[in-house]
Amino acid sequence: MSVGHSDVADSGHEEHAQHPAYHGHQFDDMAQQNEAASLGMWLFLLTEIMFFGGFFLGYSIYRSHYYDAFVAGSHHLDIFWGGFNTVVLITSSVTMAFAVRAAQLGNKKHIQLFLILTLILGFAFLGVKYIEYSHKFHDHLIPGYDFIWTGKGNPRHVQLFYGFYFGMTGMHALHMIIGAGLLIWLLVRVSQNVFTTEYYAPIENFGLYWHFVDLVWIFLFPLLYLIGGLHE
Repeated sequence: MSVGHSDVADSGHEEHAQHPAYHGHQFDDMAQQNEAASLGMWLFLLTEIMFFGGFFLGYSIYRSHYYDAFVAGSHHLDIFWGGFNTVVLITSSVTMAFAVRAAQLGNKKHIQLFLILTLILGFAFLGVKYIEYSHKFHDHLIPGYDFIWTGKGNPRHVQLFYGFYFGMTGMHALHMIIGAGLLIWLLVRVSQNVFTTEYYAPIENFGLYWHFVDLVWIFLFPLLYLIGGLHE
């Protein structure tokens, strides 16, 4: 009996040794591993939808109650920078899609190129948010004891709008920062020749994350910047 168990164990070790390093021993093949990774990513994104959904629901409720104040607060946001960032993120989604396609084809140079372009666009977005936040700080529009509002609308209700503005865009920016860190990690892994035409799930799943973050902004831009129509 002991010999039989030894033969089975040796056979198992030999079979595992034949697997590439990126193939988890708990999966029958790479197709199953990739499907499991994709399912895990979609489940994670589902929790993200619920998370941001809470913001959107709260915003919608208070906007319906204090519409005029929310319009007044929105008209103090810079549509140019908001629109610019929208273009930046849509473009970054395109470059990320190209990076995933390059990974599927095993084109290392193109993977690096498009990941770097995505990273640059991500930093451009964050740079614009820094400019916007700086202006709000200078104008005393940060919710709190130093908040000052002399325009139309109830100051307390306008302050509530800016609470949602900073909460929603700030959390979105945090996701962008995390994404930038993951992009750098992916670039390091690409330089180490970790990915192959069979194993590129981390790049593909990160692409899903990046597209989701971009999609959140597509909703944030009109909800925050375009209340009551276009303005100067």
